[in-house]
Amino acid sequence: MIYFRIFFIFFIFTSTVHAQTADELRGKIGERSQAIQQLEKEIAQYQKDIAALGKEKDTLSNAIKSLDLSKKKLEADIKVTENKIASRNLEIKELSLQIGDKSERIDDGKVVISQSLYKIAQFNSASVIEAMLGKDSFSDLWASADELATLQGGMQNKIKELESLKVSLEDNKRKTEKKKTELIELTNDLRNQKKIIEGTTMEKNSILKQTKNTEANYNKLLADRKAQRIAFEKEISELEKALKIVIDPSSIPIAGSGVLRWPLDNVRITQYFGNTAFATQNPQVYKGTSGEHNGIDLGAAIGTQVRAAASGVVTNVITTNIIQGCGYGKWIMIKHPTGISTLYAHLSLPSVSVGDVVATGQTIGYSGNTGYATGPHLHFGVYVTQAFQTKASVSCPGVIIPYAPLNGYLNPLSYL
Repeated sequence: MIYFRIFFIFFIFTSTVHAQTADELRGKIGERSQAIQQLEKEIAQYQKDIAALGKEKDTLSNAIKSLDLSKKKLEADIKVTENKIASRNLEIKELSLQIGDKSERIDDGKVVISQSLYKIAQFNSASVIEAMLGKDSFSDLWASADELATLQGGMQNKIKELESLKVSLEDNKRKTEKKKTELIELTNDLRNQKKIIEGTTMEKNSILKQTKNTEANYNKLLADRKAQRIAFEKEISELEKALKIVIDPSSIPIAGSGVLRWPLDNVRITQYFGNTAFATQNPQVYKGTSGEHNGIDLGAAIGTQVRAAASGVVTNVITTNIIQGCGYGKWIMIKHPTGISTLYAHLSLPSVSVGDVVATGQTIGYSGNTGYATGPHLHFGVYVTQAFQTKASVSCPGVIIPYAPLNGYLNPLSYL
């Protein structure tokens, strides 16, 4: 009886210590969550300001303001990621405490069961006659029998408790592995976000250097980029017309099949596929695809995570000068086993390499405004894989053109 009392007191003491430590950890996790919520409010405001600025006239002053706002938004992104990293570490510590506590309770439970089995074995090893002769009275004998029944019942309860603890322990271990995976992803995000800030700073300095901080020079830069874009679209148009490929409809998914997920977590469509009003009103921009927009544009601030729309293999990762005035800037192409390929363009930073096998929803890069873009966004295109081609541009040296015959471009909304 003394052993059981000591064990009970020890169990209560260790549980209290663990509870206090766990409460401290949960308090710190709560503080991190509050900090993240506050930062996310700031980020949302920056995004609104950037979107509002994008609707104003394209001037040097507005271009610099947009880059400054983007930098502030990215700095807030970094703080959010740092808080998430700290939070994940605290959650892993909390789970480790729970795992340690459950492991101790399982070990202690095994000791209790072992001792109970030993006592039961001792009682069973003696015959009823021996048990009767060994007691001073029948009341002592019945008391021993009651003690044995209590011992057996307690042991059965302890076994059930151990089974429950084992299930809970395995669940804690699974959660810990998941948190560790999330921690690795967040660490990668932090590294990439810092690279994007460096790129944004470089872009600002480059614009100021090229324009010598004068509006007239900036307008000339815009005119040069527009002329380059027109030449680029003419080049694409000629490539598309020259390419003749017969596509077997059965080789691609049926429209409405939902084989793709959105490449962004928060979706805001700024332009649709096809002969849109914007494409019609801007023939100098959309001349290459018979006046049609060959994908959809999704509004996204610089540094927004871009995710794979479906599992597949990365076939192209193109990085060009971040302020290049034409082309798709930095882009990624993923080949899917369904006969289609997806394009993710105007990125600030790709985070995958050619040959990588990616899963649906995996982060593959970060949105931006590289190439010819009227503002930060993601151009998302869907191609028939057998029709997809690439070629080094003549009108834009250093730029790789992704293209297809007109029947090789598919409406992304048909598969999302």
